[in-house]
Amino acid sequence: MKREKITVGVVGTGVIGASWAACFLAHGYTVRATDPATGAEQRLQDRISQCIPALERMGVTQKNEIGELSFHANIESAVTDCEIVQENGPERLDIKRDTIQRITGASPAHALIATSSSGIPISKLQDIALYPERLVLGHPFNPPHLIPLVEVVGGRLTSQQTIDRAMSFYASLGKKPIHIKREVKGHVANRLQAALWREAIYLVEQGVVSVSDIDAALSHGPGLRWALLGAFANLHLSGGAGGIAHTLKHLGPPIEEWWADLGSVRLSPELNARIEEGLNAFLAETDEAQMVAERDEALIQLLELKARSAHLP
Repeated sequence: MKREKITVGVVGTGVIGASWAACFLAHGYTVRATDPATGAEQRLQDRISQCIPALERMGVTQKNEIGELSFHANIESAVTDCEIVQENGPERLDIKRDTIQRITGASPAHALIATSSSGIPISKLQDIALYPERLVLGHPFNPPHLIPLVEVVGGRLTSQQTIDRAMSFYASLGKKPIHIKREVKGHVANRLQAALWREAIYLVEQGVVSVSDIDAALSHGPGLRWALLGAFANLHLSGGAGGIAHTLKHLGPPIEEWWADLGSVRLSPELNARIEEGLNAFLAETDEAQMVAERDEALIQLLELKARSAHLP
């Protein structure tokens, strides 16, 4: 099938940006990339080479369909003539503001500008943007070339047309975009993760359980179900014939007791060292590169399984 010719600018080519670039290239798009770090161009090419086989395996692309990649010395030259720009710079407000100002000043007036920011609200970037109505959050989950989720959030000045266009663009990549209707710190998925991390770290800090057992409890327990169905669908199935109404009625009181007992914890050098020590011991016999490779392979198989399943929303 002949694919629409689209030129996408990728500003910042670290872990997230390089993964995005591979995704765009796999869909046949022209990618104009830039990153000021020394050696960034070679690292980008290496990372794309690592990502493309997985995308071919998933049926996203074939070798002769991969788009063209060019690397540029600065933002201004990279975003020229781009219909879409995906920004992936450091998670610092001052850097983001400067980067967005440069992108919006140099890109075409019709370009969709999306930032991959993990937590900075779009409204904090729009006052320095030319055409602020075309600026939107397009926050992926790592690694973006594999994980379908993209969180789309508009700021105070973002137009509905921009939100619709972003949702459509990410869906065209085979992603699962969700529209977050109000700006909140950390968006949605990171807030859910943060809630879990807080309790996990609290339980370790209190000596309730080890780092390795926390990970075992998640990866061999609820994590398996969460990969297939979300929080509310799992609650629904827990209620049997009565569904979620039964669960909330009969398990609601104990759940509220658990909420009341959840801990509050502050990170410290001592606690950080304790967590690191526990993780290092846990992974001492593990080849990390092989762990990542096997994780990605399992992700691909899981995504293939979900794609074949008609009743897993």
